[in-house]
Amino acid sequence: MDKIISGKAHTFGKNIDTDQIYPGRYLELVKPEDIAKHAMEGADPKFLEKYSKGDIIIADKNFGCGSSREHAAITLKTIGAGAVISESFGRIFYRNSINLGLPLMVCQGIKEFVEAGDKLEIDLEEGIVKNITKNKILKGEKLPEFVLEMMEAGGIKQYYINKNIK
Repeated sequence: MDKIISGKAHTFGKNIDTDQIYPGRYLELVKPEDIAKHAMEGADPKFLEKYSKGDIIIADKNFGCGSSREHAAITLKTIGAGAVISESFGRIFYRNSINLGLPLMVCQGIKEFVEAGDKLEIDLEEGIVKNITKNKILKGEKLPEFVLEMMEAGGIKQYYINKNIK
């Protein structure tokens, strides 16, 4: 996993819950590739038509609130989301995402800093968001080193497997 991520911004508002990220009516699906076909469908039914692998999801406060199921994080990880940046996250969604190796960043003021379609570059190690389109920089929260290592490994499971092999 690169600690520098570049991609196009897709913007969302406040309180995007897990049912908007991955609608509950698809819970019978179990294969990640099937789950991914419904990413962000509850918030924007045409999201996947506009999305390219590596793009970055930007949201206002409380992204991923709602249920504790992992499907929301799985769908974003499987479509290859470069990162998700929000002013705050639902606690369980945040932990599920980190456990799966999906890059997240808390960044105050991100919603006003980015418009849909802006080209972004994110430094996860330093907690910096560069809006290439607008030639501006915003400081977010750095991820702890162990979280970066977990993401580098592809998630918590592989992180602990690698740790126990050493």
